[in-house]
Amino acid sequence: MTTPAISVRGIEKSYKDLHVLRGVDFEAERGSIFALLGSNGAGKTTMVRILSTLLKADAGAASVQGIDVAADPLGVRERISLTGQFAAVDEILTGRENLVLVAKLRHLPDPGAVADRLLARFRLTEAGGRKVGTYSGGMRRRLDIAMSLVGDPDVIYLDEPTTGLDPESRIEVWDVVKELASGGTTVLLTTQYLDEAEQLADRIAILHEGRIIANDTLAGLKRLLPPAKVEYVEKQPTLEEIFLTLIGPSTGSGTHPSTGSGTHPSTGSGTHPSTGSGTRVQRGDAA
Repeated sequence: MTTPAISVRGIEKSYKDLHVLRGVDFEAERGSIFALLGSNGAGKTTMVRILSTLLKADAGAASVQGIDVAADPLGVRERISLTGQFAAVDEILTGRENLVLVAKLRHLPDPGAVADRLLARFRLTEAGGRKVGTYSGGMRRRLDIAMSLVGDPDVIYLDEPTTGLDPESRIEVWDVVKELASGGTTVLLTTQYLDEAEQLADRIAILHEGRIIANDTLAGLKRLLPPAKVEYVEKQPTLEEIFLTLIGPSTGSGTHPSTGSGTHPSTGSGTHPSTGSGTRVQRGDAA
């Protein structure tokens, strides 16, 4: 049986009388996107800090790539990377200089070549010579994730990576996360955005008041609710569809940011979201 990329068993953490984690259990398979979903204060960041060896658990055990986080923290750090809630980039340096700096700190050979490969991978080559202070929010976050991948970690933790980003930048980050998993990197994603987990995760665990109250695929979680009563209503566009339609395609790509194919996000056929093709969708209240 293949060892999971991340294994958590009975993890507990308290700060005096405040119980943050109350016996957390989950596993993330290698090369998958595992979403830890919960509201503010649920304990998501605390769990990530424990898995990153930045914080010691009071009880329980956790391992990354089969290595115990408490017994061999250095071994874990050699295999992981962490991207926090806010982009940890130096605005005075250029994008390329940021990457070169991290490559040098990791003592990698030819830091310049490492930086150039990552700039190309994250579609930042043209912006690589500019100071990061001129970057958009989405570009900063892409650079931040690129910096986390210097040294090719097996596992990357993304702690609420789209907090504060506009809709277009969020989609850019989503595309990057999907590319990471398709390349074999295991991604632990913490988020409070339901649509983000729905779009990205292979498996979703819901953390509430320090406990995992559900852990399944999206399809499995949907089965927890009863079928809806069906009636025909006219589909109205979502605010995201309206926003992305009005701002038009991403500059320089010729494609719509939410589809990557030049089609409209709600129809896939170039029609307007408010009219579509005259079809109706089924909605209704729970039976």
